[in-house]
Amino acid sequence: MSDITNEADVRELGTPTISQLYGKSVGKAASRKRAKRLEVTSEGRRAGVGTYAALIVCILIFLIPLYVAVSIASQNSSATQYGLQAMIPGQSLLRNLGRAFGAMKFWEALSGTFLVATVVSISTVFFSTLAGYSFSKLRFRGRGLLFMLVVATMTIPQQLSVVPLYIMANKAGLFGSLWAVIIPGLVSAFGVFWMTQYIQDALPYELIEAARVDGCSMFRTFLHVALPAARPAAAMLFLFTFIAQWTNYFWPMLILGPNKNKMLTVAAATLKGAYFTDYTIVMSGVVLTTAPLIILFFFAGKQLVSGIMAGAVKG
Repeated sequence: MSDITNEADVRELGTPTISQLYGKSVGKAASRKRAKRLEVTSEGRRAGVGTYAALIVCILIFLIPLYVAVSIASQNSSATQYGLQAMIPGQSLLRNLGRAFGAMKFWEALSGTFLVATVVSISTVFFSTLAGYSFSKLRFRGRGLLFMLVVATMTIPQQLSVVPLYIMANKAGLFGSLWAVIIPGLVSAFGVFWMTQYIQDALPYELIEAARVDGCSMFRTFLHVALPAARPAAAMLFLFTFIAQWTNYFWPMLILGPNKNKMLTVAAATLKGAYFTDYTIVMSGVVLTTAPLIILFFFAGKQLVSGIMAGAVKG
């Protein structure tokens, strides 16, 4: 066994071949020896001290702003909201959260934000998947040019479209309405690009041809074949769009007008005073706005990561 399981034999024959020739026990021994020598696990090379240190630094970079927000929100008075005193958590977190809760009209803002994020996310996933299926699996004249134009719109900054969008929404009588926030986000160029690239590799033509032979129309083929195949990427796109709409501030702040309490991000901004800003209340509003997203990621984080990995690995 010692001759069979040396590194040269394992590298030349491979563990599966050794298992077939000499038995599973010899194959497992060869695999363990090779893994020990290369210092790898079944998931890849073992992480060293430097890797863990880099991960800890990244985690701290993302957690420190949240800690600062919670710490300031817990201060006992506005006098301790600045300097090093703000880094030491106080004892008034619940009281400040309650004050921000009432000032923001939290339930109204939460329901409006949830409505916008849910409608926009569902619409983006459906239309992006439909467009991605068309661009990747259907043959029609001008397909490449149309796809290039869709991708090119991703290079246009959002600020350039604000003025025409504002004029159109105002003329349509949507100023101050949540529909003015929902309609511009019903589909996204990134979603079309993402779903096109995923469906192109994940959905073989044989499945489409089999569905058409069974009598499915083009749209039924999309619903029963393409949509289930694109589920991992669609889940990722839904969560990313949901988070983007939940944290959207610039456009809702402009178009909602006097109805700023209809979305959490804009409602939290109204906590800032005209002459003096009590950041203990402002940071309490930030905590109330962020908490639902943290809860969402706690339950859906695994699906988000699997969707990203499924979309990133081809073949």
